Amino acid sequence: MFSFSDQNDFCGRRCVWVNGPVIVGAGPSGLAVSACLKEQGVPFVVIERSDCIASLWQKRTYDRLKLHLPKKFCQLPKLPFPEEYPEYPTKKQFITYLENYAQKFDIKPQFNESVQSAKYDEACHLWRVVTVSTTGSTRSETEYICQMLVVATGENAEGVVPEIDGLKDFSGEVIHAKDYKSGEKYNGKKVLVVGCGNSGMELSLDLSNHNAKPSMVVRSSVHVLPREMLGKSTFDLAMMLMKWLPLWLVDKLLLILAWFILGNIENYGIKRPSLGPLQLKNHHGKTPVLDIGALEKIRSGDIDVVPGIKRFNSTSVELVNGETLDIDSVVLATGYCSNVPYWLQETELFAKNGFPKTPFPKGWKGNRGLYAAGFTRRGLAGASADAMKISQDIGKVWKEELNQKKLKVPTHRRCISTF
Repeated sequence: MFSFSDQNDFCGRRCVWVNGPVIVGAGPSGLAVSACLKEQGVPFVVIERSDCIASLWQKRTYDRLKLHLPKKFCQLPKLPFPEEYPEYPTKKQFITYLENYAQKFDIKPQFNESVQSAKYDEACHLWRVVTVSTTGSTRSETEYICQMLVVATGENAEGVVPEIDGLKDFSGEVIHAKDYKSGEKYNGKKVLVVGCGNSGMELSLDLSNHNAKPSMVVRSSVHVLPREMLGKSTFDLAMMLMKWLPLWLVDKLLLILAWFILGNIENYGIKRPSLGPLQLKNHHGKTPVLDIGALEKIRSGDIDVVPGIKRFNSTSVELVNGETLDIDSVVLATGYCSNVPYWLQETELFAKNGFPKTPFPKGWKGNRGLYAAGFTRRGLAGASADAMKISQDIGKVWKEELNQKKLKVPTHRRCISTF
């Protein structure tokens, strides 16, 4: 699959020639690309900064998490979910599915290797991917040299922590949603949840279920839809309607049905955007909230909806409406971002925000053998679609060029290390 060069550079860096693509990231996107390449007999190397596959799911998600969409929209290529799984698999079930997926396709990532830089070498027409691995007090560097690079680090690689006036002066606990596990330890405490997306809503519900007193900050408008309508999942219903009707009309129908089921959510301090939920998702990547019980808690007063934050104090928060709340803890459900700009030295495929410049469905391929998997803002279904396109494209190149040329490890010094 790959071979190690006999020499190290002057920094002691190990050089590795990869007879196929390097895939950065062992989450669902990276696994899906790997499985599709395996089916075609294309060798590859998967690099993962954590010590396990799907580290976001395993280490940075709350305990009560379930897939928000039915399982048929979330399965990866070549392997459906087990029939006995429920319609909305739990976090534990999804992790088990991914582990079985990696085992079935014999995917063995290089764990505990964090990519420091990836750059295309114009002179050698190769990608150079430099990683750092730390074991105890030992730090080692590896440079992978390849002709194709698949970026599969995902849309949610890093938690976003906004700058809020006075937050550093708050004396209570402040955590990001990625570090939240359960509301059990917050029993009886006043918790401010900053953010009203799917995570903010679900964490507020979990806190309320554990007898905490959550207040949820709703600073901007958001669409809240029931998870199911007319006996179908809302997503399934929307996909079915879009086969026959224009997008704007599907949005109108969804909002009418949501009004009948949920009532007027503006009565509870939640304002809807002017664009419909599907239009908003397509144009701005903002996902509607699928309600699984939080609205009922808001109606009953168990979850308090509050406006934007003006500033934090030592034990309280001042809101933009002049109200002051005494609080014990803060959970920042403020979203995630791509980390691609921090390590990928490339500006043609990826924009400064770490997403492909070209919108879905054409943002999966760049120039010089560069690919993007899982940046569609369309969840696991989008990641699977990317994986199949990428693997087919790489497989074609592999069969037509790489296998025929029988490439060997570069021996020219310039192509061993330029870093």
